[in-house]
Amino acid sequence: MGRHRLEPVRPRYGRVTAAVASLAVTVVALLGGVGILPISAGNADQGPDLALDAAVAPSSGTTVASAPDGETAASSGAAADSDQTEEQKVASATQADLTAYALPDDSGSGRRVVFSQSEQRVWLVDADDSVERTYLVSGSLTDNLDPGTFSVYSRSEQAWGINDSGTMEWFVRFTTGDTGAAIGFHDIPVDNGVPVQRRSELGTPQSHGCIRQKESDAKALWDFAPLDTTVVVTA
Repeated sequence: MGRHRLEPVRPRYGRVTAAVASLAVTVVALLGGVGILPISAGNADQGPDLALDAAVAPSSGTTVASAPDGETAASSGAAADSDQTEEQKVASATQADLTAYALPDDSGSGRRVVFSQSEQRVWLVDADDSVERTYLVSGSLTDNLDPGTFSVYSRSEQAWGINDSGTMEWFVRFTTGDTGAAIGFHDIPVDNGVPVQRRSELGTPQSHGCIRQKESDAKALWDFAPLDTTVVVTA
């Protein structure tokens, strides 16, 4: 019978390490659960945000995206700057018109409205002969208006065209044509809800007798020209 030699017991370090790690995880979880150890920063950030989202989310399930306060303020400021820029452009254009477009020769004196048929342009002139406003218009396609000096004799805030050809506003009449129909200034007529011409066509003859203006100009002339205001028409 042979004799067996006793070999020394060797510890298995792998199993020991795994057991210790498992125990450490368990201890950390228990201590974190009772508040002794702090939770991670990432989880702390997510918690309040998720709660807030749940509180403000609409019941219908619609996703609502809101911009930060700073972004909203910046957008509002940009819109204000845009509006201001447009106003400045209008003011600059008006001043440029007053400088570039001189009154026609033989257009009278004193407070008056001047209409040049060749230039398709109107001037509102103050008593000291300074031009208050000038702008493009659309006069008649036909030769129904002779040059001369006239006077405003009738005004209507709203009027209807012959044979229901459309409606118009701020009608200031100063003479009549060969057929007896009134001739005057008004805004671009609207027929069945549609303007009868584009604003971009102002500056070219388009009407059947009167002088068409964009709405803001028509209102300006209405305010400028009460009854008996002088109107001078040049060739």
